[in-house]
Amino acid sequence: MADNKKRRRKDSIDDEQPFKNKLKPDASILETLKDFSTASSSSSSAPQALTLQDLTLPFRCREVADLSLSSVQSNIESLILKIAHSIISGQGFSFDVPSRSAANQLYVAELDRIVLKDKSSQRPFANISTVRKSAITARILQLIHQLCLKGIHVTKRDLFYTDVKLFQDQIQSDAVLDDVSCMLGCTRSSLNVVAAEKGVVVGRLIFSDNGDMIDCTKMGMGGKAIPPNIDRVGDMQSDALFILLVEKDAAYMRLAEDRFYNRFPCIIVTAKGQPDVSTRLFLRKMKTELKLPVLALVDSDPYGLKILSVYGCGSKNMSYDSANLTTPDIKWLGVRPSDLDKYKIPEQCRLPMTEQDIKTGKDMLEEDFVKKNPGWVEELTLMVKTKQKAEIQALSTFGFQYLSEVYLPLKLQQKDWL
Repeated sequence: MADNKKRRRKDSIDDEQPFKNKLKPDASILETLKDFSTASSSSSSAPQALTLQDLTLPFRCREVADLSLSSVQSNIESLILKIAHSIISGQGFSFDVPSRSAANQLYVAELDRIVLKDKSSQRPFANISTVRKSAITARILQLIHQLCLKGIHVTKRDLFYTDVKLFQDQIQSDAVLDDVSCMLGCTRSSLNVVAAEKGVVVGRLIFSDNGDMIDCTKMGMGGKAIPPNIDRVGDMQSDALFILLVEKDAAYMRLAEDRFYNRFPCIIVTAKGQPDVSTRLFLRKMKTELKLPVLALVDSDPYGLKILSVYGCGSKNMSYDSANLTTPDIKWLGVRPSDLDKYKIPEQCRLPMTEQDIKTGKDMLEEDFVKKNPGWVEELTLMVKTKQKAEIQALSTFGFQYLSEVYLPLKLQQKDWL
């Protein structure tokens, strides 16, 4: 009788948390992760990765580099001097601005990232269609020059408020800031203009932030905000076996509160949605210095895969700096379209894809960086065919801790990543 009750209780738990009975002991999963981490570290120690200069492409490409403040200042002064000569000679002035349009960008399979071709366009002051943007460009150059002289950092929001009447909208000043970065041949962080803190990190990581040592296991469930000035981050140390990149803040909070990084030694990082520059730089720095594999946990929808691709292959908006902003070889851990049936996600937890979702999914199937990975093509094709999507939080239908107690451990155990 007692045995029957115990059996019924066990069956009830298995029904509530499907596949929990398939989990092996943590020690066995840890051995799998150690082998995976060792293999990843060995591949990272292989001969240096290809660069744009190593390839013979049928067109010229434009890439930027980290420059010192004095170099940025010198480049601005040279540009202004050239403009002054043009004005004095009676020719007026025009900015030669690299084109960042979609037509001027290309995915290079050998590098596994998007690059910017060398096409540029003129932005003359004496033209009614470009006069305002030309004035904004000159003003941004002036403000960056001031930052170089003072040696200080400001946020993009600070920059916008220096001349609200001219800029009108921060989107406009942000866009011209990227133009200026490309014109001067430097990374945006070289301009000493940063975005407000957005990304957070928690787990088995110790690093120095402007001289202060930060232990990310002692930062509470909120974690440590990723510093906007990545150039001040150093001395990274970790005993983690992998980096877990999480799309959503809610999933990050669940894993942080459950101390998932203690059960399976890892570093958990999120940009809380669309990746910002600081988080992308920080992730690349961790991958490069710690030589750890990166596993991604995103929503099962076209935008989740888009976010993953920004981390891995770069964004079209900042393709000129893809060499510094991309993290190679990120594995897609979940949530994948095939997981919806595999993990018996109830129909009421799945969402119908909108026409825009389906169009985005089909457009992504045409992208070269998706075509390169047959697993991605298969999953994305399944998503478009079933017209179903799901958030990471859909797993909570089996319990609030199903993500950390069953889903992720089983994924790691089975090496179920693409």
